[in-house]
Amino acid sequence: MPLGIPTATFQDTMSRPSVAFPSLLNSQTTDEFTEQSVQALQHVASHLAQVTSPTSGATASDLLPAVEAVNFDKPLGALDAALVELNELYLRDAIYFHDPSYAAHLNCPVVIPAVAAEALVTSINTSMDTFDQSAGATLIERKLIEFSAELIGFDSKAADGIFTSGGTQSNLQAMLIARNCAAARLAGSFPERLSKLRIYCSEDAHFSIRNAAMLLGLGAEAAVSIKTDFLHRMDTNALRQQLEVDAAAGLVPMAISATAGTTDFGAIDPLTDLRNLADAAGTWLHVDAAYGCGLLISQAHRSRLAGIELADSVTLDFHKSFFQPIGSSALVVRDADNFQSIIHYSDYLNPRDQAAQSTNQVDKSLQTTRRFDALKLWVTLRTIGAQALGTMFDQVISLAEMAESEIAVRDDLFLVAPVQLSTLVFGYSVSELGYSQQEANDFINLIRKRLHSSGEAMIAATTVNGQRLLKLTLLNPNTTLNDISRILDAICRVGQEILNERTTGANL
Repeated sequence: MPLGIPTATFQDTMSRPSVAFPSLLNSQTTDEFTEQSVQALQHVASHLAQVTSPTSGATASDLLPAVEAVNFDKPLGALDAALVELNELYLRDAIYFHDPSYAAHLNCPVVIPAVAAEALVTSINTSMDTFDQSAGATLIERKLIEFSAELIGFDSKAADGIFTSGGTQSNLQAMLIARNCAAARLAGSFPERLSKLRIYCSEDAHFSIRNAAMLLGLGAEAAVSIKTDFLHRMDTNALRQQLEVDAAAGLVPMAISATAGTTDFGAIDPLTDLRNLADAAGTWLHVDAAYGCGLLISQAHRSRLAGIELADSVTLDFHKSFFQPIGSSALVVRDADNFQSIIHYSDYLNPRDQAAQSTNQVDKSLQTTRRFDALKLWVTLRTIGAQALGTMFDQVISLAEMAESEIAVRDDLFLVAPVQLSTLVFGYSVSELGYSQQEANDFINLIRKRLHSSGEAMIAATTVNGQRLLKLTLLNPNTTLNDISRILDAICRVGQEILNERTTGANL
């Protein structure tokens, strides 16, 4: 008898039916599972069919009281009641990326096969850390890493990689490997070695590179921002000069982090030139292609990523330009041996003496328990294929290029830089009104706020050299030029309304 358990209690436990807890998914609760899954899918499908705008315009203060009123000590007792409650708490005011008037952030509508695969991922609840928790799932992920390496142009047999939660984690892990490789070549204590290391990225690089420097013990100042050219690509001459200055000061280049698709301008840094500079400096070249990775399967624009095959590591975000649900990202390295610096062993999980015979993924991951997110991409590729995804990404690029001309014919608007992927950054002309920079920036913010509040459209904003600007991020291949024209017309109309109010002294 188990120690400390009274006889009656132990016997009661042993005599209970195997379906003592019907809320748990197992072989005997499949009817309940099917019923409730269908119920939830029908509920969300019914709601999606009624969506007519990307946002309700609700604010946090609008939504907070209903959420705060929920009492977890009083469950509703049935799934249908919980789903009805979610209408008010979530679905009614959710942000709908699939709506053609959503043009704000790097969020994409998702392909249906991937959504269907999510049900498999969640239902089986596979953990990807060790083979004895994942079996075929591990082999599927490894096959997709091989596929991704081939798309990049790596030798797929020499390369390796791991799926991650997103580009931020992929970039962090790339910088961790680069740090370890660079530090291993230096003498002195570990803190002394870290203090010398520098990461070079463009001033438009994703913030996760600078955060990685901080998280890796280098300090945020170790991420050196390099100025960009007129297309917002890293200026190689400026980088060369900075490398020379830092070398003279005794600093050591840990990595050059290039971007293939910056968040604002979709800029792609000169990858081949950066490889040459990395070789001359004896340093790691990382390419953050979280946004631009869709070009890998593009039928028309693959050449824009020329040189990516020269990188030491590449970040891919399938939940951006491969139209996958969040999260679906990967880090791929050209040489599998580079994972050696982060391998770790635990006797209760992945013993060192069994490493040679194992296919455990935890050895090269920053996560332990990890979802089988690779399955979404696998089902998508096996259902509709990479070519279909590439055509979708080509479509949003074409849409952005057409939208460029739509901005040009509107006197109120001006484009800041040529379109390079599927984003457009533009301003509203107020230079003749004598506005200060702050007043002009406030004006831009107010346009965006009013469009959001009305639910008419969702657009983004960014700041370049102190100037607040509007931004359209296009990742929906079902969005049409007419949809974009309506958004631009709404921007011009709202802008004119604000100007008229200010002229007449209306209270804003």
